[in-house]
Amino acid sequence: MLAKHGLLVVWLLAIMLAGCAHAPDSDPNDPAAESVPAGHTASLYDRLGGKTAITAVIDDLMLRIEADPRISEFFAESDIPEVKSLLVDQLCELSGGPCRYEGRDMVAAHVGMGVSQADFDAMVDDLVQTLKAFDVPAPEQNELLALLAPMQADIVE
Repeated sequence: MLAKHGLLVVWLLAIMLAGCAHAPDSDPNDPAAESVPAGHTASLYDRLGGKTAITAVIDDLMLRIEADPRISEFFAESDIPEVKSLLVDQLCELSGGPCRYEGRDMVAAHVGMGVSQADFDAMVDDLVQTLKAFDVPAPEQNELLALLAPMQADIVE
């Protein structure tokens, strides 16, 4: 059962990554603000707020999913702490962070689960609500969603 839900978790993490963290706007006049050398751009991971922020986003997202009657059944028998850990690692890696996702690929993780387009859309809706709650800036959301979008074909049956 964990394997069955692991794929959905990986998918969820991928979708979550789109707006995973609450990254406050930086003040260019703040001497405490980290600077990025000229010609370099901070990674999406850093702009999202790093692992702490990604973890907070995943925690919020999972609460929304567990409360969402449209998709909560996919997680009813899952090891939620393990699912969260997989999603954090996946989002961290996809966004350029130091983590390594060691879960299954999206096809293997979701095969036989019967994830429909409506189920996928419900997950995206929950993710969007989470991102709004964390005030993730639109450019970071778009960049993350672009990284996650190719996974839809591997998740929806």
